[in-house]
Amino acid sequence: MTSNTPGTATDDTRLELERLIPSSPEDLFELWTERAGLMRWWAPDGYQCSVDCLEARPGGRWRTLMQKPGSPPLAISGLYRVVDRPRRLVFTWAWESDDGERGHETEVSVTFEAVPGGTRLVLVQQSFENIPTRDRHRFGWSSCFDRLTALHAKA
Repeated sequence: MTSNTPGTATDDTRLELERLIPSSPEDLFELWTERAGLMRWWAPDGYQCSVDCLEARPGGRWRTLMQKPGSPPLAISGLYRVVDRPRRLVFTWAWESDDGERGHETEVSVTFEAVPGGTRLVLVQQSFENIPTRDRHRFGWSSCFDRLTALHAKA
């Protein structure tokens, strides 16, 4: 495994990001599993998020749309595998094509650990098809985490 930047670890098919967020695990978990909370940060800079479906329970579905002004929305969907409030989430992730077909599926695991100063958030996304796709997700998640951190810095 190689490390490209602090708080980031990768191999060809796996991405790991770590961030200290100045918030409690309970509050962060809610931002990941509640519609209004997710819409506040779940998109990279320049995009807006809307939530089509969010059933935060094992076997429950989720589906979001990310949209940049003047562009068509991008849909992502999956199923929750683990919902262990407020410690851990595991869910599948696949982009959808314009006709609703789901593409290559990866798995995302997120852990929330109380530490001095807030919560140590660790995200692992694995089973990428290739390095460029993994790297685009690193950029997207990093941007989302910047928004999540800024949300709590203002609180």
